[in-house]
Amino acid sequence: MAERPTGDAGLRSALLPLAGPLRFLLLSSFLIPLGSFMVLPFMSVFLHERLGMGLGAVGVVLAAASLVQFSGGIVGGVLADRVGLRRTMMWALVVRTAGFAAFVAALRWPPVAVAALILTCCGAALYLPANKAYLVHGVDEARRPAFLSAGNAALNAGMAVGPLVAGPFVLSSPGPLFLGVTVLFAVVAVGHARLPATGAREERPGDARASGQGLLTGVAVLPFVANGLAFYLYFHFQHYLAVYAVERASSEFYSLVLLACFALVIVVQPLASGAIRRMRYPVALAAGYAGLAAGMAVLASGTRTALLAGGVLITLGDIVLFLKNDLEALRRSRRSAAVVFGQQRLAAGLGACASGVLGGQLYGFGERAGDTGWFWLLAAAQCVLLPPLLALTGRTAARPARPHRREGTTTTDGANGRVPGR
Repeated sequence: MAERPTGDAGLRSALLPLAGPLRFLLLSSFLIPLGSFMVLPFMSVFLHERLGMGLGAVGVVLAAASLVQFSGGIVGGVLADRVGLRRTMMWALVVRTAGFAAFVAALRWPPVAVAALILTCCGAALYLPANKAYLVHGVDEARRPAFLSAGNAALNAGMAVGPLVAGPFVLSSPGPLFLGVTVLFAVVAVGHARLPATGAREERPGDARASGQGLLTGVAVLPFVANGLAFYLYFHFQHYLAVYAVERASSEFYSLVLLACFALVIVVQPLASGAIRRMRYPVALAAGYAGLAAGMAVLASGTRTALLAGGVLITLGDIVLFLKNDLEALRRSRRSAAVVFGQQRLAAGLGACASGVLGGQLYGFGERAGDTGWFWLLAAAQCVLLPPLLALTGRTAARPARPHRREGTTTTDGANGRVPGR
């Protein structure tokens, strides 16, 4: 019996042959967050220091923008289902290009900055579900994790490099920076126009095609709830590590922790994607939430070593959770891939928003108690106590539809039971 390829060899065999359009899409998955993260991570500083907006107003604007960027993905998924993947990506890039161009205008008319930020977030909401659906269009179940994790790696690489490139210029020379990012997005949009058109939906016999389907029709309930919970817990780390780490170490050390986390996603997730696919779903959930719980608990000590180790553990947990929840949602739902990814983005947005609101209250409680280390212990406790409720969700939710089995093409997958062959 032939040995199953593992590690780097398994990843290469899953990705190859990689057609030109997919190579361009993976390159775009790096360039788009590169351009975005040359601007968006500095928005709080730009709006407050450069444009003179009060911190309270800045917080409201950023919360609204985050909610639009994440939860608006469900609209992007449905739009892709109606008009096609390539067309949706092009419209999204046109919207984002207009948003970054509006930042140039905001240097003269500051109120335009709010509209510019919302425009860029709307474009992101429209783009990502269609992008991920295009990546896995026509790809068999066994190769999907490799393609999704390669896209995630490119995304995280762009997110890591963008702030490093733009940091010296965002306050001193924002005009040329905004103009450069606008040109980058315009070029990427033109490149998308040359992509081959592909159907909006995966061709699965028996899929419901009625144009009147609701946004949440056919949602895979357990992966949806699990994804929302994962983002709720993870965004305690995302939202509040900066103020905690800078207070105990330095902004430079905080940047180092973020770079280490990005590097883990870039390197580990593609290599582990096959193993994550083969994991039973309950095992993946238990392992992922355990990583989050351990990382949050370690952060509570507040030392430099703890900050780095906690970030690593949390990132390893989210590597498993975020990929497995997407794969399981695709497996359980009979909707198109674009709609499924949009529904998962909605769950992510709701979780991130709840984390911003409730997590802020918890962090404030820690500050008033004189020890913000308690914030991380409370977060760790939630990572332990909340996931078991998913079992109740799984029992009470309607039984998910089985993936369609085409006659004579069923294959076996140790993690997911029967999956459609192609």
